[in-house]
Amino acid sequence: MPTTLTHTAYTYDELSEAAKETARDWYRQGALDYEWYDSVYYDADQIAKILGIEIDRRGKYSPAIYFTGFYSQGDGACFEGSYSYAKGAHKRIREYAPLDDELHRIADRLFDIQRRNFFQLSANVSHSGRYYHEFCTSIHVFHGSDWADADTAEDLADILRDFMRWIYSRLEAEHDFLMSDETVEESIRANEYLFDEDGRPF
Repeated sequence: MPTTLTHTAYTYDELSEAAKETARDWYRQGALDYEWYDSVYYDADQIAKILGIEIDRRGKYSPAIYFTGFYSQGDGACFEGSYSYAKGAHKRIREYAPLDDELHRIADRLFDIQRRNFFQLSANVSHSGRYYHEFCTSIHVFHGSDWADADTAEDLADILRDFMRWIYSRLEAEHDFLMSDETVEESIRANEYLFDEDGRPF
């Protein structure tokens, strides 16, 4: 006679605390198997345009933003594209993101360096190297049709890299939110997953 085994299924809220941790760890393994960063990319692309940065396209729609993360040496973000002066950017960015002091600082620095150079600075940005942080970029800076002097080029490159660091900080914040216990628990409950008593999914 075949033996019939029965198993009791538990909802997430019926599990012990240790089993809940096992269930959350299981969920996290496949939680980000979609383009979860799209909203950050979109926002960064809109902000870039305000600042005078035109991010290249990867294909027809996706901006050429690259990143690796998180919490390891070499992690970071960068973009490919170009920059030129955008009139009123330091005011418009405060309308778009009134509470983001870092964006305000970046816009103010761009305005200041452009004013000191008669609003003639532009730059091209391309990825280089094995990684995808802000220093894996080549940034060529021009004053009008000529190369900018070394100090000016370094200063403008530093500002553009600040924006890359800002992008990475937003990606990291979004990742941490999606992987937080609260968000993971909400997703598990919404999907009505069932588990054994140890927190392993059926």
